[in-house]
Amino acid sequence: MSVKKEDGSRKKRMADDKTMGGGEMAPVNAIEKKISDTLYENYMPYAMSVIVSRAIPEIDGFKPAHRKLLYTMYKMNLMGGPRAKSADVVGQTMKLNPHGDQAIYETLVRLTRGNGTLLHPWIDSKGNFGSVTSRDMQYAASRYTEVRLDPSCETLFSGLDKDAVDYVDNYSGTMQEPVLFPAVFPTILVNNNQGIAVGMASNICSFNLSEICETTIALIGDKDADLMETLPAPDFSTGAYLIYDQADMREIYRTGRGSFQLRGTADINRKERRIEIREIPYTTTIEAIIDDIADGIKKGKLRDITAVRDETDLTGLCISVDYRASADPDVILHQLFSSTSLQSSFSCNFNLLIDNKPRVLGVREILLEWVDWRGGCIRREAAFEAKKKRASLHLMRGLEKILLDIDKAIAVIRLTETEKEVIPRLMEAFDIDEDQADHVAEIRLRHLNREYILKRIRDIDLLEEEIAKLDRLVGSRAMVRDKIVRQLKEVMKKYGRERKTRLIAPEEIEIPEEEDLIPAYNTRLFLTEQGYIKKIPLTSLRGNFELRVKEGDRIIQELESSNHAEILFFTDKAQVYKLMAWEIEDHRPSILGEYTPNLLELDEGERVVFIHSTGEDFEGEFLFIFENGKGVRLDALGYATKQRRRKLVRAFDDSSPLVGMAYLAPGSDPAFAVRSHKNKLLYFNSSQVVKKATRTAQGAMILRAKNDRLTRLYREDELGFVRDLSYYRVLTLPTAGRYIREESLEDRQLELGTEG
Repeated sequence: MSVKKEDGSRKKRMADDKTMGGGEMAPVNAIEKKISDTLYENYMPYAMSVIVSRAIPEIDGFKPAHRKLLYTMYKMNLMGGPRAKSADVVGQTMKLNPHGDQAIYETLVRLTRGNGTLLHPWIDSKGNFGSVTSRDMQYAASRYTEVRLDPSCETLFSGLDKDAVDYVDNYSGTMQEPVLFPAVFPTILVNNNQGIAVGMASNICSFNLSEICETTIALIGDKDADLMETLPAPDFSTGAYLIYDQADMREIYRTGRGSFQLRGTADINRKERRIEIREIPYTTTIEAIIDDIADGIKKGKLRDITAVRDETDLTGLCISVDYRASADPDVILHQLFSSTSLQSSFSCNFNLLIDNKPRVLGVREILLEWVDWRGGCIRREAAFEAKKKRASLHLMRGLEKILLDIDKAIAVIRLTETEKEVIPRLMEAFDIDEDQADHVAEIRLRHLNREYILKRIRDIDLLEEEIAKLDRLVGSRAMVRDKIVRQLKEVMKKYGRERKTRLIAPEEIEIPEEEDLIPAYNTRLFLTEQGYIKKIPLTSLRGNFELRVKEGDRIIQELESSNHAEILFFTDKAQVYKLMAWEIEDHRPSILGEYTPNLLELDEGERVVFIHSTGEDFEGEFLFIFENGKGVRLDALGYATKQRRRKLVRAFDDSSPLVGMAYLAPGSDPAFAVRSHKNKLLYFNSSQVVKKATRTAQGAMILRAKNDRLTRLYREDELGFVRDLSYYRVLTLPTAGRYIREESLEDRQLELGTEG
């Protein structure tokens, strides 16, 4: 019943809300607003939050997630001493970072020495933290691993208790956290940092700590110093080689954008026919390289590789690649560099937050910004210490007045009836304030001796000197920069390490000849009447197979070749097109193949009539038979070109249409037959045809007959329809030939009918 009442009342409200005219529902509290305005008002705050509070690092080299984690560990007293369970650290960090334990733990993993992501890791770890070189190696759960801060973290926290940086409330307002770390060296460039924000990204590569410190010192002395002298190139935790082009690197340093190539390192074990990859680029993983190699083997690009496997163990990274005994390992290694991620690029985008504004800066600008920021931290520390020392000096001044007449002070205290009157009476007797009097009242009797008094007076002089020195530091740009230099030198001495990534110039890389890089294997070429060329490796022709051709098409030529051979394509327009066999894609028998007009970019209406696979020396001859009854032999060497031209025009005589052609191997003298329009047949040896020296030679007459023309050239194995070949044999050319006997014609017609 209650439901019915609610439905009824709802219907009544709907009826009441109808407009008087059109009967449509009237909007209740509707506000007209452009969708673009709504998107802007709601999306822009989110975008700015991602940019400023998540994805883009700041001048101290950290994103908020990193900073919250390390500060939590600092507050947990994990700077030295025993390690704590990672789960405990993650739980404590949630007081500052509300984004979930898994996200925090992933951040922790990246900062550990065990994972190897950072060139200078901030966390000393114990347990399985995965590896930056492996995509599939998963890190252990946080309850199994242990962590503590690396000793180098002292360079991050040294000014936190000296007001070096600002503090803000955490998300719940229950505690405070630093906005930045007062890092004493440019961590922003020492450890790589990558982040994807909304509409922008950041990808900062890592540099060697010692080189960065030296470069910063050089810039402090001369802001126009040449960076390349002290900072030749980036350095990565995975080592490997960096292909070093100084001009490109200068441009990256200048603009903060650009890319460079990293390549892995490998040892060749020729005895066991194995290539062992020991270091890989920072930008890839073991699994990605193995997948690339397996894909190359599958596609036939890495035919000489027989096996690949991951043999990484406690001794270090190792990818083993086995190769065939007939292969050149240097060529295979070059193929791995060119066709897999064993050589890959690192794209730089030095985007960081300066005063909460994203800016893309070059290396020089980043370091100068850091020097200015670090100088501000040092001034704040000095001002903080000076303030504390002034407070101590103030107390010591009061103590000085008391100690100069200690007997009077003792008398004042002894004659005071109540404890609460001691401070006011001391203030009145010695003209000191409450803080000074309270400090004096706390002095123990054992300290009321001459030695203590003289020592305190000397402390006053020392404090005055220290305060003056700190005041000079706050006001002197030169002194601030001198202190930065001293700190950088200390960091270099204590935490500096040798480069891991070696540099190699492009000209030092040995590149094999192009043909050495092409896999060598035997193939078979098929040419169809409609102009399709199909290249099939002989390994694909084993067993039962069926060659697929287009409906109405047929194979007119079949040719043995190798993948390193040069293929000549003769066309009906007296032109020859040239391609290397490896430039033609491998096909399966079930594929139609490449369409030669597209493959060779033939002229309109031009078609391929003959193909030939050349040897290294272009040996042998070509036999050409023309419709006008002429024939000619030409040296195959005439089609060789030093510069490997792609097209030869006027490749043979074009005064009469080509009827047929054949290749004549060196030392051979095969027999052929020609047929005329009037069904005459001439059977002769190829040596009877005249040989000419120039490609465009017309040759000499073969058929001597009026009102007749040649229509076809037969190889000897195609003359099965002729019963008595000796009847058509000619001893000299030219000749009129003999008409084909009726029985041969009948046999031929019957044979054609059977084929149809």
